[in-house]
Amino acid sequence: MRILVVSDIHANWSALAAINEPHDVCLCLGDLVDYGPDPARCVRWAMEHARYSIRGNHDHGVAQGIAVSGETGYRYLTRVSRPHVWDALGSDERRYLLQLPLTQRFTLGGRRFYLVHATPRDPLDEYLMKDRLLWAKRVHNVDADIVCVGHSHMQFNLSVDGTVVLNPGSVGQPRDGDPRAAYAVIEDNKVELKRVEYPIEETISRIEATSLPDRAKQLMSHSLRTGRLPDASATLENPDEDPA
Repeated sequence: MRILVVSDIHANWSALAAINEPHDVCLCLGDLVDYGPDPARCVRWAMEHARYSIRGNHDHGVAQGIAVSGETGYRYLTRVSRPHVWDALGSDERRYLLQLPLTQRFTLGGRRFYLVHATPRDPLDEYLMKDRLLWAKRVHNVDADIVCVGHSHMQFNLSVDGTVVLNPGSVGQPRDGDPRAAYAVIEDNKVELKRVEYPIEETISRIEATSLPDRAKQLMSHSLRTGRLPDASATLENPDEDPA
């Protein structure tokens, strides 16, 4: 069985469409919306292709009609892009986001999976990087062979006390300095972290065509081209200031 794992698409259809990976099952770890120019198309893709899908913090905020305040980094970009998402989504897409579960448990190919966007302790908001000791505390009582997470936009594959903790990275908005779309494939119990180039300028052109403020367009363009914001070091040191 070949399993495609995607996360943090963030309305970047060009990045998502570039993933041409044969698979039997698709797992989607949340954050289909905000930031990018094509939220409806990305939500519809998940509706049609993801067998198992969970809610990210951005999906939750959009579905619940939560406005965001802030003038720095990704919090600012969320604030200015979210009204565009509300306008772009139809009733079916909104309903899909509303019914997404916070977590999912299931068995595939004899392996027990647990899906959560952030961490088992805090499914939506806890921001945890590639730290084996901290993840050992989070998955201690999860009772799964493979724990799939997103939220940090950072790819990693950790073995933690017999449990695999997999973050496929971000499809639509990588933040590790590599702007290529990130995802993962699981086949025959082997995890492969993968990247693929996509037409970044196509996404930027779509953003430029929106009515977003010029500052937001500049920040998004920089993030997409470089895989991080200009103030990325501050963002990583203070993740609570900028929602992932």
